[in-house]
Amino acid sequence: MSDPPPSPAVRVPVWVVAGLFLRLGATSFGGPAAHIALMEEEVVRRRGWLTRGEFLDLLGAVNLIPGPHSTELAIHIGARVAGWAGLVAAGFCFLLPAAVVTLGLAWAYVAYGSRPEAAGVLAGVQPVALALVARACWVLGRSAVKSRGLALLGVLSAAAVLAGAGELVVLFAAGLLAVVANRAVRPRGALAVVPAVPLFAAGVAGQPVGLGPLFLAFLKIGAVLFGSGYVLIAFLRADFVDRTGWLTERQLLDAVAVGQLTPGPVSSAATFIGYLLAGPEGAAAATAGMFLPAFVLVAATRPLVPRLRRSPVAGAFLDGVNVASLALMAVAAGQIGWATRSWPGLLVFAASLAVLLTTRLNPAWLVVTAAAVGWALGA
Repeated sequence: MSDPPPSPAVRVPVWVVAGLFLRLGATSFGGPAAHIALMEEEVVRRRGWLTRGEFLDLLGAVNLIPGPHSTELAIHIGARVAGWAGLVAAGFCFLLPAAVVTLGLAWAYVAYGSRPEAAGVLAGVQPVALALVARACWVLGRSAVKSRGLALLGVLSAAAVLAGAGELVVLFAAGLLAVVANRAVRPRGALAVVPAVPLFAAGVAGQPVGLGPLFLAFLKIGAVLFGSGYVLIAFLRADFVDRTGWLTERQLLDAVAVGQLTPGPVSSAATFIGYLLAGPEGAAAATAGMFLPAFVLVAATRPLVPRLRRSPVAGAFLDGVNVASLALMAVAAGQIGWATRSWPGLLVFAASLAVLLTTRLNPAWLVVTAAAVGWALGA
């Protein structure tokens, strides 16, 4: 029988939890790493809601399940300090600001996207968005590729995707291969974590986009999205560009670029895409589908955190899934970059990537600068 998770030293009113995560959701620019750092500062150092060890346990737990990690960490923290009401309040309030801002940008994109100054903003931000993905691949790869075997697994995963293999098949196979390669023996009572099996398709190309298929498409993605939030690009490109034709390469890159202009999780791009495809109702359906699995998975795994942390099978599987996720992300970004290539964009991409790799500048400033320059050139 596993030990229960440690109880928090304090019990926090749910309205206090809601207020904190609403503020974090409105001000957390810079991606998941920045979100996690801000949460640690607030709940461990400033408020003492959790010990550093408890915080790290929760961070380790979200790394072992699919979904947007910073959002799941917020949900875990809310649940730990304020129970079930805190679970809902923390997650909802962390997501709300990004969803609202993204919805406004989606409306502006549809209404004014053809204007020269708006096109200039997007043209400026697009290569920066790709540079952020490239930086994420580099930084995460240094941690994920722990051995030559995992490096080879990443290369094989990329080759499989380029050859036409499905993303879920590649992730699942990479996890199993990593378990076999590490000769992980499942201890009695330990848990193996595997990605959800898709029970539905994203839709059929050429058909109108209904709310049901849109919700299910994002529900599938939210249930299997391992790794960085930028891995979302690989799934979006496969489902919405290649398989269904609901989006063009340019629209997908615009969605990613707009996501860089908002605080909160990168996965809020779901709101933007939902609005493009089916208006406000589509935005609601896509957002709900994208983030519902995070709430369900956190609720389901809360009692299992100690066992997940001790499971060698789960750890080995995660190693394989992580390198495969990075391969998917790199391939998708390369394909989008090639489809939308231009010499000015290439120069902005190279300059942005150099700044991101050599300085500690908050990426939000880079995005805002590129947007302002694009606006000025387009006006």
